[in-house]
Amino acid sequence: MKIGFIGFGNMGQAIARGMTACGGVRGGDIYAFAQRQEKLKKAAAELGVNPVGSASELARSCEMIIIALTPDAVEPVLGLIAEELRGKILVSIAAGYDFERYEAFLPRGVNHISTIPNIPISVGAGILACEDRHSLTEEQYAAFEAVFGKIALIERVNAAQFSIAGTLGGCTPAYTAMYVEALADAAVKHGMSRKASYRIAEQMMIGTGKLLLEKDMHPAELKDLVCSPGGTTIKGVAALENKGFRGAVIRAIDAAEE
Repeated sequence: MKIGFIGFGNMGQAIARGMTACGGVRGGDIYAFAQRQEKLKKAAAELGVNPVGSASELARSCEMIIIALTPDAVEPVLGLIAEELRGKILVSIAAGYDFERYEAFLPRGVNHISTIPNIPISVGAGILACEDRHSLTEEQYAAFEAVFGKIALIERVNAAQFSIAGTLGGCTPAYTAMYVEALADAAVKHGMSRKASYRIAEQMMIGTGKLLLEKDMHPAELKDLVCSPGGTTIKGVAALENKGFRGAVIRAIDAAEE
């Protein structure tokens, strides 16, 4: 399958990188178009994908097309090639564009699905929030899952949950990176090297997530397993609660949604 990106910014490049590194897609089967051709050619060369000169050329070349445009560019760009999108698998990662918004301007027969990825998709460990309402055929949806299921957890949600699912998956890598940095700062304060501190904190994040997912474990269950009566961990938990740790996290999500 030939896969094309209309728009090739940070997230588009992250998906392409994940596909080639972890998803079994050859760089030669990926095409990309962006208005800034010089920047596009540089990024395409780094990833080993094919830059093209127009959205129309890309639509003719590819079976799956990923819409990775800024919201203000979606309708102007797709409007020019709408007829060429018939029969293609259109995967949107454009912010704010859900099923209904695409239906309002795309012609009948253009099959599309709206998603929100996150940046760890570049290393095959992403999250793809996916609106459960779409117009892909069964065969097209199976192809979509086959491509993206190798590089991300695909979580289907309804339209009312689409925004919060995107915030939970898409914004929180930044918050998590801040947490990792704070953990390492604390370890450095107590005499550990910066490099070792980051490695331990980062692997702890990977292992904790993997354990929770694979064992289908409630987070509170894992917390209780680590907290011995009168032990060091429960004292740290109490200190976090004293400083409003959970409340601060909830307020961060609220702020992103607002």
